Amino acid sequence: MPVPWTFVDVKRHAIGVILIVALFAAVLALDPLKWTNNASPIRSVDPIDAAVKSTHWGKGRSVYMLVLEDGSSVFIDDDRPRLIGSHVGIERVTRDNGFVFYRFPN
Repeated sequence: MPVPWTFVDVKRHAIGVILIVALFAAVLALDPLKWTNNASPIRSVDPIDAAVKSTHWGKGRSVYMLVLEDGSSVFIDDDRPRLIGSHVGIERVTRDNGFVFYRFPN
C-alpha cells in the first residue's frame, strides 16, 4: 500500500507546520479562560488579613507577595504603594464558576 506522503514532502512543509503550531500557542497564551472568569458573576467576597512580604515592579504596576493567615502565599498587583512587612486587609473573591482570586479592597 503506497503512502500518500514522503519524507521529502514533510521536510518541504515543515516551516508551515511550525508556523501553525506557533499560531496556536499564541492563541492559547491569550488565556481565553480569563475572559470566561471575568464574565462570571461574583458569588462571595470574604475579608482576609495578610502580611506584605515582598514587592516586584514591572510594566508600570507593582506585584505584591502576601502571606495569608494560614501561611499560604498569593501575588496581587496594585498601583498603590504598600510597606513591606505591614499587615493589610485583602478580599478573597469567589466567582460562580468556582474561580478564586485575591484583591485589595477599593
